[in-house]
Amino acid sequence: QVQLVESGGALVQAGGSLRLSCAASGRTLDTWAMGWFRQAPGKEREFLAVISWNSITTAYADTVKGRFTISRDNAKNTVYLQMNGLRPEDTAVYYCAAAINTSRLRTGAIQYWGQGTQVTVSS
Repeated sequence: QVQLVESGGALVQAGGSLRLSCAASGRTLDTWAMGWFRQAPGKEREFLAVISWNSITTAYADTVKGRFTISRDNAKNTVYLQMNGLRPEDTAVYYCAAAINTSRLRTGAIQYWGQGTQVTVSS
C-alpha cells in the first residue's frame, strides 16, 4: 500500500514563503511522475506542478509559474514544492500526487494521492 504524506502547510503572510514536502512510503516512486495540486473552498482541484521521474522535465500552471518550484529527491522518496511570493488566493489544501508519467499527471490521471496539507495566506 502506497502512502503519500504531505507536510509543511502553515499560516503565512502575503509575500512569504513555504516549502511543502511529500514523503512516499510503501514502495519507491523513483520511476513515477510526481506533482502537486490544490483545492480551495468551493473550487475544483487544480493542477499546479509536475516533475518527471528523473527531474529532467517540469511544468507549472500559469497561476504559479515563476513563484513555485517543484523538485524531488529520489533517494529520500520525497518531492517538494517551494512556494515564494505567496498570495491570499494561494490559500487552499495542497495535495501531492503520483502518476505513471507527466502527461497523465497533468490531466488528473492519478495513481496515488496524499491526504493534503493546509496552506493559508493572510493579507
